[in-house]
Amino acid sequence: MTNNFYDKSETYSLSVKELIIEGEVTDQVRVDFSVLKKRSVIVKETLPDDSGANRFTGAFRYDGYSLFDILEKKVVKKSNEAEFSRVIDLYVIIESDNGDKTVFSWGDIFYPNNLHKIIIASDVSRIVPSKTKDLWVLPGKSKIVAAQDLITVRNISNPVKIRVCSFPLSLAIKRDMSSLYCPVVRIYHNGRITGEIETLPENINDEIFEAIFYGRGRGIHSTTPFKGPVLKEIIGKFYPSDRKKLQTGILCFTGIDGYRCAVSYSELFNRNDQQEFLLIRMKEDEDGGAFRIFAACDFFSDRAVKSLSEIHII
Repeated sequence: MTNNFYDKSETYSLSVKELIIEGEVTDQVRVDFSVLKKRSVIVKETLPDDSGANRFTGAFRYDGYSLFDILEKKVVKKSNEAEFSRVIDLYVIIESDNGDKTVFSWGDIFYPNNLHKIIIASDVSRIVPSKTKDLWVLPGKSKIVAAQDLITVRNISNPVKIRVCSFPLSLAIKRDMSSLYCPVVRIYHNGRITGEIETLPENINDEIFEAIFYGRGRGIHSTTPFKGPVLKEIIGKFYPSDRKKLQTGILCFTGIDGYRCAVSYSELFNRNDQQEFLLIRMKEDEDGGAFRIFAACDFFSDRAVKSLSEIHII
């Protein structure tokens, strides 16, 4: 008898493939899983079907190796280091043995309030309902498991390669700006302008998120709440959801001063924890306006881009 609802069924081993880390790191390396601690996550897996609806495929506990631990000690060598040295525009492309790919932002991995939620699974156990006794079909292969995703298309099987990348966008850094203000946010898709945001819809609902606003460099900024609409409700019309975006979409939010951050499409549009991104409308002519973003899912404030000027997706 145990109070642990997630450890009541047999655990099955999954064979983990050899994994290579490459891209914007000092050296290509093979991951040594023997030195890594195993982490556990619990998931309710759901996939889109041909009709456009979502199909539940099972509830599981997965044990395995977190991307945080895998990448923690790898030395990044950014391709755009001279222009923008911060790591917040990084993302990783993970490729399977059959060429399938998925994408996670550096923020997905290293910035969440709840760490170690993305793992490479080495073991699996069903979470069986006590009344119906449903025995969900077990995976036969190791897989990436993104426990914070609602629709679990990023859970691809047999990952064999991790490529570290900077978002491919060159912007001038303007460190000498006495004040920051950008009245319009331009929306881009693969480098082409597809829309803009100058005002917020009158009927949009605001959320109020209490926050301890703490930066990785400067520490505490404030303890006041953030108020604004959920960001995905504002920009969703420009970037409608589909399986490809959920699995491989990556966005870049840029400020008028050249500051930027990468956010995966699923991180923004496909959460199961309601720790949403907000779009904050600042006061008229307020420094840092007219718009900024707030990432409720992040421990640090670093991705709260001020004077938002552009949003890109690739």
